[in-house]
Amino acid sequence: MRRLGAPGKPLVVAVCVCGTMVAVSTSPGPVVLFDGDCSLCNGAVQWLLRRDRRGHLRFAALQSAAGRTVIAGTANRRPLPDSIVLVVDQRLHTKSGAALRLLRYLRWPWPSAMVLLLIPWPLRDFVYDWIARNRIRWFGRRTTCMVPTKELRARFLDADERPSA
Repeated sequence: MRRLGAPGKPLVVAVCVCGTMVAVSTSPGPVVLFDGDCSLCNGAVQWLLRRDRRGHLRFAALQSAAGRTVIAGTANRRPLPDSIVLVVDQRLHTKSGAALRLLRYLRWPWPSAMVLLLIPWPLRDFVYDWIARNRIRWFGRRTTCMVPTKELRARFLDADERPSA
């Protein structure tokens, strides 16, 4: 178990997945579901944590019980990508749409990149899918779990899940 971040500003990449105990936050706000085993996805969570200073975003691994609970609370019945999903007001955004809509919750200049939503989604998703297909080969899988600091724990919906023995 390791904590990342500069002294006085701890930062965490992700929490362990696979467990039996779940504490799902009732706080409103967008939820980012990510592949808890993917190094690129965990790096993206770390990047988002640094830039979401107001704490708008909540996080959970797609593989976690908390992540499944969030998905079950939506009207979605289609298969989801195994990379990133954004849930806002019980509505799912996936692939490039999720990645770009996340920028709205970050500090300047990142929200200005939402202009990329004007690019037709098939083209955006083509690029997104290419990266998603190769992300494990390029960035690898997580071999260790990281736990959030006390300050960040409330932002991870799956923080109370315990790894199975």
